[in-house]
Formats: sequence, C-alpha cells, structure tokens
Amino acid sequence: MTLMVSVSVIIVNYNGEAFLQKALDSLRNQTFRDFEVLLVDNASTDGSVTQLNSEGLPGYRFLPQVDNLGFAAGNNVAARESKATWLALFNPDAVANPDWLERVMAATERHSDVSMFACAQYALEDPSIMDGAGDCYLGFGIPWRGGFGLPTEPLMEGECFSPCGASAVFRRSVFEAYGGFDERFFCYCEDVDLGYRMRLAGERCIFLPDAVIRHAGSGISGRASEFAIFHGTRNRIWTYAKNTPALLLLLTLPGHVAITLAIFLRGFATGRAGPTWRGIVAGVAGLGSLKSDRRFGPPKRSVSLGDLAYAMAWNPKRLLDRRPVIRPLRPPRAPVALSVQPAAAGK
Repeated sequence: MTLMVSVSVIIVNYNGEAFLQKALDSLRNQTFRDFEVLLVDNASTDGSVTQLNSEGLPGYRFLPQVDNLGFAAGNNVAARESKATWLALFNPDAVANPDWLERVMAATERHSDVSMFACAQYALEDPSIMDGAGDCYLGFGIPWRGGFGLPTEPLMEGECFSPCGASAVFRRSVFEAYGGFDERFFCYCEDVDLGYRMRLAGERCIFLPDAVIRHAGSGISGRASEFAIFHGTRNRIWTYAKNTPALLLLLTLPGHVAITLAIFLRGFATGRAGPTWRGIVAGVAGLGSLKSDRRFGPPKRSVSLGDLAYAMAWNPKRLLDRRPVIRPLRPPRAPVALSVQPAAAGK
C-alpha cells in the first residue's frame, strides 16, 4: 500500500446524531491538514449519517456497515482502509481543539521511538472538568480513565499505561502487527487490552497534555447503562486474565478477586449488581475460548516485569479517587522488534 497521508482520523458512529456533525466540524477546522477522515457507521437507525456536511474534510470516506460491529471491530475496519502512517481515533461525541492534530504530529517527531499516544480529554460542556488523562491500570487488574470527573489540574507530558479510545493515536503498522482491537470485546476495555498487549512487547504510551479534545464521555452508550456495566465488567476480567504474565497473575489474583467482589457488593447499593454479576459470569465463562483463539492474544513478553509494573498503579486509593497516573519520561529505548505477525482481525 502506498501511504498518501500522515494521519487517518477514524470515527466509529452508532446513533450519534446529537454529536456527530460537531465532531466533523472540529476536524474541518484543524490547523494540520495532511490527514484523511474515515467514518464507519455501525448500521445507525437515528438518521445520524443521512444529512452530514462533509465539505472541506480532507480525504473523507464513508464506510457504512450492515450490522453494528461495535467499537472494536469498527475501528479495525477503518484501520484496514487507512492509507496513513498514523491512526488517530476520535469518538463521535467529541470535539477537537483546532491544533489537536498539529500537537499530536509534533509529539510523534519528538518521540520517534513511541507508537502510541494518549491525548488530554475534558468534559464536552464544561472544560473545567477532566474527562481523562490516558487510561490507568491498577496492578490487580482494574483499569480506569485517569482524572475522569475531577476538576481540571495542570498535567505534565509523561508516560501513562495506555490511551483512551476516544482520542487514542497509534502507529498504523504497529496497530496492525498486534491485531488491532480484540473484536470479541465489542466495546469497553478494548483500548486497555491493546495497550497491555503492546506494553508486553516493550511499547510505551506517552500522554500529551497539549493535544486536547472535549468529550461527552459515553454520551452515546451511557456510562451507567446495563450495557456499559456488563461489557465493562466482562472485558475487564478478560483483559486481566489474557495479558497478565503468570508470576504477576499469581501474586495479584487474590487482590483481583477481592476488588471484583467489592464492586459487585457495592452494586446492590447503586442498582448495578445485576449487570455486574452477569458480566462476571460471562467473563469467567469466556476464558476458555479466549485462550484457544489466539487472534488477539498477547505477544511473547519482551519487557521486564519491573518495567511493566512501572507503568501500573499499585495503590488502590488512586483507583478510588480516579487520579491520573502519569510517570516521568524515561530515556528512549531501542526500537521494539515485533514478535508477532500481522493478524487478520475480523476474519
């Protein structure tokens, strides 16, 4: 494939009529212009794509699907259509600052050894509230979006565990080499799972405080919906069981079980116990098929447990407070030698 542009901005839409046009308008106003827009529509029924104004969007391509593939497979579809060096994921319920892509591309030049980046996210209607500073990962197997819902605070450029899928940036060749998103997840935690797989191979993620989007935060699927709770619970278990090295799994499994039980019990007070329990049951029941189907399995580990642990959080209070976890930058490493072959995701 001949690369034609620097960045493919990928939007996966499903019934996003209330947000989608504003997302496209913010891309039209980008100061960096060497990009294309790939819009995947997952069989929306709300008319959200029938009267879109795509005028002025560089390289705009519409990729309609006959079924709702979910966030994971929808992004994989667009990645296979990409003609760019970089993939910039962008939620339909988000709005980007005009210099978003300019800041991202400057960072790819500053950190030429890095293949994934996380952007700063603020609440769509209230920029004084954080929406996320990358995804964090408690070593006992619990991810969270750093800073979600907290008052805005000064943030430094540094290393976070993985990028939030609402504004994640990946080098396309590396995204493809590790199979893209695990399509069995459908949505939720697929970004943490891919980040974990890449970290096992020695990749790292840089958080960019000056590459800013504003995000509604589950404005389409609903953050506290039964759908979100079920998939988030199930996929959290799969991410942990699938990727955690054996020694680390042995040491952290009691903590993982205890925290999962605490989340379930808290669900009785919040009305979320039902979907949480169904997610736990589906997560445990699906472990066998996860192990037997290696399309989206972790690569052979080439990073030390110490380096892996460095990127994680180990104080549960960080999780309870939803604080960001951004580590100081370390010196660049030698380029990572990919230990897997490109996966035929979705086939």
